[in-house]
Amino acid sequence: MMHYTLRPTRSLSCVAGTQNISRAAEALAMSQSAVSGSLSDLESHFDILLFDRVGKRIQLNEFGRALRPRAQALLEQAQDLENALRNHTDIGRLQIGATLTIGNYLAVELMARFMREQPGAQVSLEVANTQEIVNKVVNFELDIALVEGELTHPELEITPWHEDELMVFCSPEHALATKGELTDADLLEATWIVREIGSGTRQTFERAMHGLLPKLNIMLELQHTEAIKRAVEAGLGIGCISRVALLDAFRRGSLVPLSVPHRDFRRYFYFIVHRHKYRSAGIQRWKELCIVDFPHFE
Repeated sequence: MMHYTLRPTRSLSCVAGTQNISRAAEALAMSQSAVSGSLSDLESHFDILLFDRVGKRIQLNEFGRALRPRAQALLEQAQDLENALRNHTDIGRLQIGATLTIGNYLAVELMARFMREQPGAQVSLEVANTQEIVNKVVNFELDIALVEGELTHPELEITPWHEDELMVFCSPEHALATKGELTDADLLEATWIVREIGSGTRQTFERAMHGLLPKLNIMLELQHTEAIKRAVEAGLGIGCISRVALLDAFRRGSLVPLSVPHRDFRRYFYFIVHRHKYRSAGIQRWKELCIVDFPHFE
């Protein structure tokens, strides 16, 4: 009789993530034959198939996809127990994701505070646009993420975190800089420099510009907010990004806000975590720290 251990579960989780036996073997510090054997023993013992094997490719089948979140949660609970046994104040490893605005202007400071509070923690931060971060959370490559895009996903728990708004802005020398309030005609006549499709900022911008979007003169689509600010400072057009990315430039006078009161640029930032993700002490403490610093949804 086979006694179930965590070894086949680790193999299952790693191969599911990499979809490649050799890469999984390298990550697990095992031989390819050991990883393959571990999976084969698991399938044989329980008379199941977890993977579709096509040539050298291997990917989870429907049954394997259904089991993967439970396997991942089991491994994380085991890791949390090990951390608790070693040192009950040890948070362990935490992989955080953030979309570009949050990552560049909020998350780094939050992470620094977290690490000062939890000196034994191993924390990493990955910054990308909303779609990339969502994919990594769904695939268990990130433990928790902060995103700025409105989204729904059956595998994600999505919790509001912080209120935000986009602001339209230009250089002090731009023709619109001294105008009190912009009309729709002004918005249509302007040349725009905006975020790329797939970003949360672009999603909010398009929602706010409903009815005008097909007629807008979008000259540049850039992935980074700093690049948009530099282009607008150079007089190439007007922009629209999060206010948190603009406050310093407004104080310096290198950029000026433009009032568009009839358009709604409000949005939220969100926590996202996989519904089946084990809520480790690190995840719980990270959320608590974020809420203390930005207590809008306490």
